[in-house]
Amino acid sequence: MDVFDFILQIVLVLLVAKIAGQISLRFGQPSVLGKIIAGIILGPAVLGWIEQTELIHVFSEIGVLLLMFLAGLETDLESLNKNMKAATLVAVLGVVMPIIMGWAASPLFHIPTSEGVFLGLLLAATSVSISVQTLREIGWLNSREGATLLGAAVLDDVIVVILIAVAIGFFMGTDTNIAWVVAQQIIFFIIIYIVGKYIVPKFMHLFGGMQITEPVVTAGLILLFAAAYFADFLGVSGIIGTYFMGVAISRTKYAKEIEHGISPIAYGIFVPFFFINIGLPMSFDGIGDQIVFIIVFSLIAVLSKFIGCGLGAKVCGFGWKSSAGIGAGMISRGEVALILASIGLSGGILSHEFYGAMIVVIIITTLVTPPLLKLIFGKRLETQEDA
Repeated sequence: MDVFDFILQIVLVLLVAKIAGQISLRFGQPSVLGKIIAGIILGPAVLGWIEQTELIHVFSEIGVLLLMFLAGLETDLESLNKNMKAATLVAVLGVVMPIIMGWAASPLFHIPTSEGVFLGLLLAATSVSISVQTLREIGWLNSREGATLLGAAVLDDVIVVILIAVAIGFFMGTDTNIAWVVAQQIIFFIIIYIVGKYIVPKFMHLFGGMQITEPVVTAGLILLFAAAYFADFLGVSGIIGTYFMGVAISRTKYAKEIEHGISPIAYGIFVPFFFINIGLPMSFDGIGDQIVFIIVFSLIAVLSKFIGCGLGAKVCGFGWKSSAGIGAGMISRGEVALILASIGLSGGILSHEFYGAMIVVIIITTLVTPPLLKLIFGKRLETQEDA
């Protein structure tokens, strides 16, 4: 792609994303919803003006990394630790319920056992980045419910990564070292804890004393991207790396300065690409042949997380409203499930017949989440909304 063709796409994405976000707010919905719908309209499914090029994918990936880093900066670590028991139960039930329901429904469509289990694993994934932005807009991100959601999403991601490795090794006959997969997860959390507690404060202090332009913001960017790379290297999602790096920096005196410096970069250019990119894979080709499958699995996708995660929250002492909100916040499968679907397709464990239909199901769960959160939680306090 010519550089000026991409520049034109930057203009188009930013313009449409902000307008779509503002329209969504005018209808009383989170701006995220409008941006994802705009991605569907701009993409191959409707107008075909934008395709998922490598550059758009890179901008989108940077966007979600920045989004989760900012969420980490806003997280109350004490609240996160205090609600870890609830987060664990929410995550476990939010993984078990979709796997059982997805696998149980597979025989209705003559889907073999291996593919049925993989479909269940796809439904077990959670993309909390959509919920993070919605909670941020309605003022619930830095709350007990928000902390539980974030903790559950991190644990969900770790559990699903391990289970996917087990499934690929078992059904595809590959030599997957499950013990090493688990060890990688443990190594990551040990090292990120040590780095966050002992190295990050010194690194920030070092840059804080420099006389160059924006040294503190640059230090924050270096740390967040390094954490993303390290997490990915160990088989953990990059967004978990940036989230915990945000949590680590939030404990330093430079947190506000970094947030004020990075937030305009994130929301000014990269985050809109992430939300637009979520809608781009949508395709209506052959959707009529799979309409029953899409309806059934969309219902399973929504209800399994809503009931499973909501039940976990309720058992741990949350009220009905909070439990329902936590269940709704875990519904979105977003970019995490899209990546897993492509892995399943390339590995032969997910057939072309159901790949396209599952993409539609994943995007439906992503579209459902923002309005559900807004409906259940409502506006907690006056916040500056990203339109």
